[in-house]
Amino acid sequence: MSSARLNITREEAAQRAAALTVDAYEVSLDLTRGAERFAVTSTVTFAASEDAVGSSTWIDWVATTAPRAVTLNGERLDVADFDGARVAVGPLAAQNTLVVEAEGDYSTTGEGLHRFVDPVDQEVYLYTQFEVPDSRRMFPVFEQPDLKASFAFRVTAPAHWAVVSNQPETSRRPLGRVENEDSLGGVDAAVWEFAPTPRISSYITALVAGPYRSTHSELSSADGRTIPLGVYCRASLFEHLDADAVFDLTRRGFEFFEAQYGHPYPFEKYDQLFVPEFNAGAMENAGCVTFLESYVFRGTVTEAVVERRAITILHELAHMWFGDLVTMRWWNDLWLNESFAEFMSTLAAAENTEYTGAWTTFSSMEKNWAYRQDQLSSTHPITAQIRDLDDVLVNFDGITYAKGASVLRQLVAWVGQENFMAGVREYIAKHAWSNTELPDLMTELEASSGRDLSEWTRQWLETSGVNTLHVEVDTDASGTIASLRLRQTAPDGSPTAPGDDILRPHRLAVGFYDVDEATGRLTRTDRFELDVAGELTEVAEAAGRRRPALILPNDDDLAYAKIRLDDASWEAASTRLKDVDGSLPRTLLWGAAWDTVRDGEASAAWFAELILANIGEERDSTVVQTLLRQLATSLSQYLPEAQSRPARERVADRLWALTEQAEAGSDNQLQFVKAFALHARTGAQLDALDAVVDERSVLPGLDLTTDLKWELLTALVAAGRAGEEQIAAAAQADATATGALAALQARAAVPTAEAKQEAWRRVVAGELSNTEQRQALIGFGRVHDRSLIAPYAEEYFSRIEQVWDSRSHEMAETAATLGFPAAQVGQEVADRATELSERVKGSRAGLSRVVAEGRDEMVRALAARAHAEENVHEVSAAG
Repeated sequence: MSSARLNITREEAAQRAAALTVDAYEVSLDLTRGAERFAVTSTVTFAASEDAVGSSTWIDWVATTAPRAVTLNGERLDVADFDGARVAVGPLAAQNTLVVEAEGDYSTTGEGLHRFVDPVDQEVYLYTQFEVPDSRRMFPVFEQPDLKASFAFRVTAPAHWAVVSNQPETSRRPLGRVENEDSLGGVDAAVWEFAPTPRISSYITALVAGPYRSTHSELSSADGRTIPLGVYCRASLFEHLDADAVFDLTRRGFEFFEAQYGHPYPFEKYDQLFVPEFNAGAMENAGCVTFLESYVFRGTVTEAVVERRAITILHELAHMWFGDLVTMRWWNDLWLNESFAEFMSTLAAAENTEYTGAWTTFSSMEKNWAYRQDQLSSTHPITAQIRDLDDVLVNFDGITYAKGASVLRQLVAWVGQENFMAGVREYIAKHAWSNTELPDLMTELEASSGRDLSEWTRQWLETSGVNTLHVEVDTDASGTIASLRLRQTAPDGSPTAPGDDILRPHRLAVGFYDVDEATGRLTRTDRFELDVAGELTEVAEAAGRRRPALILPNDDDLAYAKIRLDDASWEAASTRLKDVDGSLPRTLLWGAAWDTVRDGEASAAWFAELILANIGEERDSTVVQTLLRQLATSLSQYLPEAQSRPARERVADRLWALTEQAEAGSDNQLQFVKAFALHARTGAQLDALDAVVDERSVLPGLDLTTDLKWELLTALVAAGRAGEEQIAAAAQADATATGALAALQARAAVPTAEAKQEAWRRVVAGELSNTEQRQALIGFGRVHDRSLIAPYAEEYFSRIEQVWDSRSHEMAETAATLGFPAAQVGQEVADRATELSERVKGSRAGLSRVVAEGRDEMVRALAARAHAEENVHEVSAAG
């Protein structure tokens, strides 16, 4: 189906919202009809405005077949012109009842009503994913966030299933045997009915159905109600479900958010369901939150992954108020939903859970993502202009989530946290169960803080790009500071749209760090908090003080800006990074160093050396994870081939040494062995890796889980040291959905032309599910010899338009992103990408953006390689 048929413009939505007031939906679903389709009847009661009476509108319904019957106020409507996305409705009366009877299509793309068959027990599992515009794939609906209504679901399904929706079930009655085209003799069925929801938007309605297993608890809300809690997953994963940890974190989140928002939890229950083949991390369906199934851990995982799950749980819970109770009017304010949840989940983790270092994690992960996204040609203001659904689909990005959250943190520093939360509480109290726009929130924040935020809003939310803050310091002969200044520069290389060369205001701190003679640590001795504005800001309080070893701008990471240290501070940071007290200031220094490499100011080999010399002392798991990912990018993208090969061998040797030196069973040991596997190239390195996989060489304390074995085995496969025999044996030993995906990735990683051709063929042919496609492309890209996949650069540019046009958005975007020939760093590929992006900009804006972003990263890599060739720095063979 073409994008044009599925699209809805903001103007169309505004016109429909002006014409209609929707009261309620009664949705009946029959999930016993077979493997391809389900039956649905959607009954909608709504009013038409005086001007709309007698006119027509449409209801959204995405399906491969026309509805069986459509009646409006008892009159049958003609559906002969059904276009696969809209059903014409009219003429409208003042009060209307619309009934649409139809058959819907199950999805294997993670959009709409997704159907999955567990290979362990052959059981069927269903779940919905509706954001942004996909509730219309499960039931006919007026698909836009400002047409809120009450939703009551009635579901017929196999009797042994669990069926979960937004509201508690009110009844469940057996039906006996019903016909089923996939089962001889039919299937035992039952009917579940659920209480009507409060007035919510359709994209946060939900249905999860199948033989999910669950465990339950409860808590008391701020208003004294008992809130039932449930945690669900597939039966074959249930033994691994650590529900107690989920319940504990949920209780902490409830306690924090109810107090901060000044409003009790707005729904009747809170279920959290881990579902298969999920595209996102999670989704904030009201009272029925769905999560990526990878968050059910089959063994030991890194602390970074455990913390990421915790932040995700808190993020979705934060949405129950900000997003679900109060919802944006249109998708241009999507950023506010996501940024606010991102900010509040980190705040909750830091202030009311064991994850007290959550702001370090935020700086290492989210802010790095934001800075990267904000320096691409596709960057946009936080308050992006969302003209239609096609626009919003490509704006789930680092600006919407991470930059927005970073800027909210800066706003909190600007107005004060108490004032900020007071404004939020008033905003929620005024707009509960309704839709809002950004000015509604800013009005309350201005009232609570007493500050005019109109100029702040313009400078931070309506422009794009990231500023850079440079330290300039003058000292006298005795080392006393005569002058300390922060020089701000405009976004370098950002788009030239009006306002994007702006110098923004910042509320930040400057930290002084000196050597503590007793401990040898670089410890903060002074902190100066100030407002920075314009090009040059004097740090007046620093004058007359002895110059410290390290001057750190944006200490505590309150501002959203890249930082550049003065030369003496760079020297102290680069030689004593592991000695800096506190994980957050170290992370800011790591980030500054990484920025210099990405900006072509320092060699990637220098950065690799910096990592290897210091990472063994790092104890923040997410920081270690981020650094190891940056190390991989440095070696594969930012070093020319002649430097990359010897550097990688030395890096792998040092990673193995770090693995052996790490504390037995530690998080660092686990992360280092995974990184070693990624970079191992020499015979000796692969021998060491092979011995770990075969358990001939035991690393004390290492939990060699099934998932870790797959990761290490795939590294051996990519190196040509293991093949089909080992893959088949591992798949037989792990006969699960996870095992099948791991085997798919491993087979795509086999270093033969035949294996690469088969992986590519399956992606282009569209015969894979969403998660299968992702795993195939990841395995396809795992090569030691890049010439093996070099021919597929031309394949990509010649075929990707056809793939884009023939797939759903999620499938097309994944294919275009992971299939981009990023490994073939060269000007010719960059030029081809530019040509394609420009050519399809008007017809396929999403594809144009994906290709342009791939090009941008390649251009950055070419610049980094040029710098490395002019400034050769070798990674040493020993630490």
